Amino acid sequence: MSKNTWTHFVASLALGISLVMVASLRGPNAIAQNVTTGEWTASIEKQGSGINLTFGQTNEIERTGDKGSRHQFGQTYEFAQLGLTREQVMKGGPVSFTLAREAGTIACEGSFQNGKGSGTFRFSRNPAFVAGMKSRGFDFETESKSNRRGLSEDKVFAAAALNVTTALADDLLSADFGKLQVEDLFKAAIFKIDSAFMREMKATGFPNMGMEDLVKARIFKIDAGFVREATQMGFDKEPFESLVKMRIFKVTPEFLAEVRNEGLKDLSVEDSVKLRIFNIDAEFIRKAKAEGVPLNVERLVQRRLGVGGARAI
Repeated sequence: MSKNTWTHFVASLALGISLVMVASLRGPNAIAQNVTTGEWTASIEKQGSGINLTFGQTNEIERTGDKGSRHQFGQTYEFAQLGLTREQVMKGGPVSFTLAREAGTIACEGSFQNGKGSGTFRFSRNPAFVAGMKSRGFDFETESKSNRRGLSEDKVFAAAALNVTTALADDLLSADFGKLQVEDLFKAAIFKIDSAFMREMKATGFPNMGMEDLVKARIFKIDAGFVREATQMGFDKEPFESLVKMRIFKVTPEFLAEVRNEGLKDLSVEDSVKLRIFNIDAEFIRKAKAEGVPLNVERLVQRRLGVGGARAI
């Protein structure tokens, strides 16, 4: 698989996750400029320590003739964040709870039964938050005008649900990572990216990293320690995407030491990834050498596949 293909795959994955998390609520139920209403559903997460809460709204058919669609936002919260207890949720009955954030307040009413709940919500946004963000270069309303569905309310709602704050914006801006967009605030909140992590990654030798790269770093657990580990493996001048591949396919110092001890000395990241993909380890290499297979990655891959006149081991 080519480098460009992998770049596209990982970027799409990170962006897809971000867009799913940031989708929220706007349309005919926006009953006033600063108020949005909709429905919520909830269930206790598998570990039992929090609540999976989903806000949703179905848009009616618009004048453009487009079909209606359902916008949803899902997030897991601790019981205390909602002013609820696990016992209260399991017991069931009517509930009302509020999520008060700098971007606005989400007030919910409804009921729980057997650990599952549903009801309605009312979101009142905070105009001071929008103004504060605009003064910092994050214009929620202007960035939404290009979308004919008018999603500025969506962005403010998502900011409240994810607890995006002006303090987060100030922290990210302090890292001097260039121009950041509103969407970058959401990604930072979702993937727990702060100025310390941004500076740490920039200091590892990747000065031109963007927010998408930082998202990939969080998804695949790439930090300064892993960059140092890659350097010790002999991969000190590799592009960031190579580190992503190494993480995905578990190219470790232990694995490289084993295959290098069998004679594969000058391995690139691509070669190491191929060995992992085709499950070629030290034992396989020893068997292949004993049968006269030339010691190079491509011939070992052919041997594993049983092509080119070679029988798979």
